[in-house]
Amino acid sequence: MDVGVRLQSIRKLKGLSQRELAKRAGVTNSTISMIEKNSVSPSISSLKKVLSGIPMSLVEFFSLEVEQGNLPQVVYKADELTALPSGSVTMKLVGKAHPSRAITFLDETYPPGADTGDEMLVHEGEESGMLVTGRLELTVSGEIYILECGDSYYFESSKPHRFRNPFDAPARLISATTPANF
Repeated sequence: MDVGVRLQSIRKLKGLSQRELAKRAGVTNSTISMIEKNSVSPSISSLKKVLSGIPMSLVEFFSLEVEQGNLPQVVYKADELTALPSGSVTMKLVGKAHPSRAITFLDETYPPGADTGDEMLVHEGEESGMLVTGRLELTVSGEIYILECGDSYYFESSKPHRFRNPFDAPARLISATTPANF
């Protein structure tokens, strides 16, 4: 296996320049360049350090299917969305296989009476979304908001929050959260 070619292919697949990868990994730009040109054969510990800038484990590095010039999927057909387990709420994830996915982008359907649970959700990052059908109740930091079709929201995910549909029609929400948590 050609470690240099593989590193270059994965780096490009992740959308990183040599300089950016070097900065993230705490190595010099010339180190990345020499590995990719096969001028040096990195030790396991050196390769692990470089891969920490992607981030990627050694197992992933050596097992990932990578072809030179292979581009990540851009368009996802409706039947290609990944259904996530979430109780009575239907959540479909866009772009699960994208190699450097930094956001969770969801198509969510809340049947009447459905919610995200009794526990308030709290995590790092930000959330944004737009209600495309129905009505939905959003609670953020104890404040209750009623979203109508076409309404949107944006808040820091570190604030306790939850979604609930106490109405008698289904609600469909298109949402995004950072960082990618699914």
